[in-house]
Amino acid sequence: MIKKITAVLLSAAMLFAFAACGNTDTGNNNGADAPKTDITVCLDWTPNTNHTGLYVALEKGYYDEAGLNVTIVQPPQDSGSVQVCASGQAQFAIEAQDTLAASFASDTPLGITAVAAILQHNTSGIISKAGNGMDRPAGLTGKTYLTWDSPTEQAMLENVVNGDGGDWSKVNLEPNLVTDEAQDVNINPDHAIWVFYGWGGINAEVNNIDIDYFYFKDINPIFDYYTPLLLANNDFINSDPDTVKAFVAATSKGYNYAAENPEEAANILIESDDTGALTGSETLVTESQKWISEQYIADADKWGYIDAARWNGFYAWLWENKLIENEIGTDFGFTNEFLPA
Repeated sequence: MIKKITAVLLSAAMLFAFAACGNTDTGNNNGADAPKTDITVCLDWTPNTNHTGLYVALEKGYYDEAGLNVTIVQPPQDSGSVQVCASGQAQFAIEAQDTLAASFASDTPLGITAVAAILQHNTSGIISKAGNGMDRPAGLTGKTYLTWDSPTEQAMLENVVNGDGGDWSKVNLEPNLVTDEAQDVNINPDHAIWVFYGWGGINAEVNNIDIDYFYFKDINPIFDYYTPLLLANNDFINSDPDTVKAFVAATSKGYNYAAENPEEAANILIESDDTGALTGSETLVTESQKWISEQYIADADKWGYIDAARWNGFYAWLWENKLIENEIGTDFGFTNEFLPA
């Protein structure tokens, strides 16, 4: 889950390959003769319901109306969306606050800024088979946790398990090689796995698998960080802030539409996916969309808003627990200035 971020430059040829296989805005063509600004957005993963608002904005022509020609691409295998965005190969990207920590804490921080929160709260937590005592963190004591072997991941688990009265030292750790968490815990009742409820939890519901689940944010509010986020390249922000504002506004419109029309939005996502990742999972996508549409804005005043106290609090916890190389400054790495009023 937590990746060591390193700054790498990607070749122009790679960008050409992105554009060749990406989704491009073919929506309403208002002012067809007017020149449009080309924008590339790099996802953090294959298309899923975290990304629906982007595809809705494409399909509904919101980007086109804003004078933007938007292409959505997948991250390359040898690097991630953060590197693509920081190097200027994409103007925007999707990533999570925890994953960004290493980039921001580096001696040479990458030139990226979070400009919107896609989900208002951290929906990740621990899934296990119902009735096996892992409905709270302390119940992992003596059980098996499937880990990515990330220091931050394990530090968070240790915090919630011990804080709940359990004993992290007595949790058996095994490598996480699972692709279907719901099926795994159904077969292995002593397993606990970190998932995001909007996909892993809904997958269990769709397959009628009874599970227990707890959210990290409910055990320790410091873990209510932002995941995922919309990022922008700093050089692009500085050189063309009006286009950044136009893109964020159109994206906001897409997510607001998805929040109000989840079933239609799910269909748009399914039809827009040219990777094949969603083929055969149409029911899961639709049910996931119904659930996650309520998470886009949740209790915030508007889509995209990033709360400084929550942002700073999580990075302060990482520093206090020696999980990052350098302290991340207050309010560093995000802005709300490009969100619509």
